[in-house]
Amino acid sequence: MNTAKKILLLVVPFVAVLAAIASDRAEASKYEPARNAQGHPDLQGIWDFRTLTPLERPRDLGDKQKFTEEEEKAYRNKVVQGNDTDNKKDLDLPAEYDVEVPYNNFWLDYGTTMDDDRRTSLIVDPANGRLPELTPAAMAGRQNYLSRELPVREFFSIGLATFRPEGPESLGLSERCMVGFNAGPPLIPSAYNNNLRIVQAADHVVLFTEMVHDARVVPMDGSAHLPTDMNKWTGDSRGHWDGDTLVVETRNFTDKTPSFQLPISVDDPGQIGAVGSGKGLHLIEKFTRTSDSVLMYEYTVNDPATFTKAFTVAIPLRATEDQIFEYACHEGNHAMIGMLGGARQLEREAAAAAN
Repeated sequence: MNTAKKILLLVVPFVAVLAAIASDRAEASKYEPARNAQGHPDLQGIWDFRTLTPLERPRDLGDKQKFTEEEEKAYRNKVVQGNDTDNKKDLDLPAEYDVEVPYNNFWLDYGTTMDDDRRTSLIVDPANGRLPELTPAAMAGRQNYLSRELPVREFFSIGLATFRPEGPESLGLSERCMVGFNAGPPLIPSAYNNNLRIVQAADHVVLFTEMVHDARVVPMDGSAHLPTDMNKWTGDSRGHWDGDTLVVETRNFTDKTPSFQLPISVDDPGQIGAVGSGKGLHLIEKFTRTSDSVLMYEYTVNDPATFTKAFTVAIPLRATEDQIFEYACHEGNHAMIGMLGGARQLEREAAAAAN
């Protein structure tokens, strides 16, 4: 076979791939979303952000940006089995597990699918699909997960078998019902209540999360942010349209929340925990409707005091006909008395045993 024919055999498949990519992009660009009375894309409805696609790319995948069909199936099955609390019975786990993780698998709702594009991470920037390195200051100031130094910026207390809360302030933020562990901002898929309702008005957009039923009312009138000394649990948001993309900029978070809650990692199980302070967090969220059933949600976390560079996450939200019901956070209501009372009882028993 001569050289010209060899080159042709190599070039033709490559050209075909480029043509297919160009065709897909052309089809996506042709999508025309329904519009509201103001002429903006209609984003209203309930959107499901469940996905088994990991936030960070597993280290053993290196620079691999997409799973093959077989790899996706194997990874998905592994995660589904790992999330199944009913399959833990044969494992050698401490007795505390049955108290701290009382849910049967029936009550959990991680989902069973990954994103259609088979990406190996929700993080799209940096290109390695991993969270950027923490700054030296963030590493030095990182809270000891067991010490519970105030203010406790962790979302959870689960897994602290020897932990006895001195008061409600030493428990995790989600257990105190201050913020939801997946409700954000920004949104992070988790165990259940992975739903977002969007309501649009002439000069405001409401972002209502199912977890802890938080409602962010976002002005769209070009008004300035609150003064820097006025801080909120979910920050101060302002929105505008960039073409057909809704852009929401949020700052003025309270220093009682973390800059980011590190995910549970297969590569590094010990990395879980709150890092940084919300005080320096600058968050940009983008909502772009790409089809009748998909709303692309992208966010960029920028906190130079915590991460060495900004990072961006992309999650396709899926339209759903399911309803959002009130989230009654009983951990922060009735159960708080039991948690604190149990800790005091353990202290009395320890004191009695010592005497």
